[in-house]
Amino acid sequence: MATELVRMLQWFMGLLAGAIIGAAFGMIQEAARRRNEKLQQNGKLQNAWGVMPGSGKRVAFLLIALVLVQIVCPLLFVNGTQWWVSAGVIGGYAAILVRRLKTS
Repeated sequence: MATELVRMLQWFMGLLAGAIIGAAFGMIQEAARRRNEKLQQNGKLQNAWGVMPGSGKRVAFLLIALVLVQIVCPLLFVNGTQWWVSAGVIGGYAAILVRRLKTS
């Protein structure tokens, strides 16, 4: 019984950590989108390629965050818990994306 409780706690913590990372990434992407829309409205965005430069850095920061969580919290990456972290990242990012789609 105690083993199952610990396992459920690991899954929950993995899901929570992933959701926080995914939501943070989603908020950063949303801020970049708003900034680019503002530049486009002001006429300062000359071409579509001007939107691209920061996206590589944002993805790199997401990967760094995932690696840091894996190093700092190795218990979240044993016995299949890493899949719960991944599901949390997807869920956190999807929550931000769905919220954006509902408002548009």
